[in-house]
Amino acid sequence: MNTQSLSTGTAWAEAGDLRALMSRAAQIRDAQWGRTITYSRKAFVPLTNMCRDTCGYCTFVKHPDSPEANIMTPEEVLATALKGQQEGCKELLFSLGEKPELRYAKARAGLERLGYSRLTDYLRDMSELVLEETTLLPHVNAGTLTDDEIDVLRPVAASMGMMLETVSRRLTRRGHPHFACPDKVPVQRLRTLERAGEKQVPFTTGLLIGIGESFAERIEALHAINAAHARHGHIQEVIIQNFQRKPDIEMAQHPEPTLEDMLRTIAAARIILSPDISLQAPPNLSARHIAYLEAGINDWGGISPVTIDFINPQHEWPEIRSLDRSCTEAGFELRERLTVYPRYLTTETDFINPAVLRRAHGMAGTNGLAREQRHMGETA
Repeated sequence: MNTQSLSTGTAWAEAGDLRALMSRAAQIRDAQWGRTITYSRKAFVPLTNMCRDTCGYCTFVKHPDSPEANIMTPEEVLATALKGQQEGCKELLFSLGEKPELRYAKARAGLERLGYSRLTDYLRDMSELVLEETTLLPHVNAGTLTDDEIDVLRPVAASMGMMLETVSRRLTRRGHPHFACPDKVPVQRLRTLERAGEKQVPFTTGLLIGIGESFAERIEALHAINAAHARHGHIQEVIIQNFQRKPDIEMAQHPEPTLEDMLRTIAAARIILSPDISLQAPPNLSARHIAYLEAGINDWGGISPVTIDFINPQHEWPEIRSLDRSCTEAGFELRERLTVYPRYLTTETDFINPAVLRRAHGMAGTNGLAREQRHMGETA
């Protein structure tokens, strides 16, 4: 796309008729995904809440001096995983701060007590533990990764993820949310997207909107994601996540994006991205489910019956029956999926380690979605 057409498209998405934009996005969604809306039933394991980055909007990360800072033990990881298995979860989501051991002596010491010098190696072994001791599929959200780190994690993960968030370099300057955050420099995150594609990893990424980026920068980020997918075919889903104020963050007084802002960004994403990339918006960050459906999403992401959303702890997960009713009212059917999307569940490509792929095949129905479908709150 040339500069002039990109500028024209951005202006239309930002200020054009919203209903027309949403209608176009919904048509693309319906043509590719039909009238099925999906979600993943997961257990959430925050392996460590220490991080070398100090983003202005983050409440997840704790300084190593905080009494709340921790690295989960293998026993704690397994206890959460087994509880998730008991509640019918299919996915074990590992979320963690990025490379705290490179900045903090206390983080290094915590890892050393567990027998490790690098967090990625501990994550790898915890993923293997989940595969050996439970029926779950690990998804690792470890942030920026080197080639070696992807090689270490790939055999024990069904999928991986990292939010691109933004391509705005302005936001790395002093006074902005990514200042002094080495892993949030856009080029580093784009390199991780590219490495994951080169190594054929089913990958989740997305945008965090409302942190100071311009609408044009959002469009630029979407095109960057789509370009990586065009080269490698590995982007399985893109999340459009709205910034939320929290009392204990630097950006506690920063304005949140409006509903219209979210709808415009969701619709623009559906129009820009390849139709086979799933489009997701977090259901616990807005009660306006039907509006999001009208803007073109086809997925609600991971929802847990056993753990809170550690990234947005003030927002409870929606009750699946309520979400199901919202989908039904809008003319959709809600279905549970696996952490890896159906098109990657094939032996014709090399996107998943064969042992993990066999497990996924055993959990999937003929349509590639979860064979067992249960409402949140129902037990085995």
